[in-house]
Amino acid sequence: MEESRGWAAVPRNLKSLLVATLLLLTALWLINQPLQTASAPQGVVSFQVAGTADQAHAILLSWQREGETWAKSYLWLSLLFIPVYLITLLRLTGHLMRDRPGVRERTVARWVRALFVAAAITDLAENVLLLNNFNPPNDTVSLWATIFALIKYTGLILGLAGLIIIRAARRHPLEHH
Repeated sequence: MEESRGWAAVPRNLKSLLVATLLLLTALWLINQPLQTASAPQGVVSFQVAGTADQAHAILLSWQREGETWAKSYLWLSLLFIPVYLITLLRLTGHLMRDRPGVRERTVARWVRALFVAAAITDLAENVLLLNNFNPPNDTVSLWATIFALIKYTGLILGLAGLIIIRAARRHPLEHH
């Protein structure tokens, strides 16, 4: 019997998590749209990496009152998004490892999981800092939020690259002749 492949081979709970992650990501993307201004060309992402109180203040001024409400909504929804994407990525890692018995693949998977957990922890810290950086913005808070945002994005990118490496790895080691 041939092994089933593709979307049909994905467990139902992982499919549900992937859909929930995509729905929350879409909601965050939609909330972020009105927050894109000349001072914040990437919306909340610009606020995340502002780095200084002056930059954060300029972004807040460009958003006006209504924009601040949207930005706070984004950050609160992001707090819900964090555990959802973390669980999804951890389950996805496990799913992609189901036929990878090699020591190297298992080591990469441990690193990938650690990167995803680190990304989620720094995302949580970043959001807490940003929620406390509205009135008035603070240099220390802005800098730490930026540092945590950069660690988060780095962890997510490297973790996703690790998933690609896991799937690209050979099922069996090369035979020596």
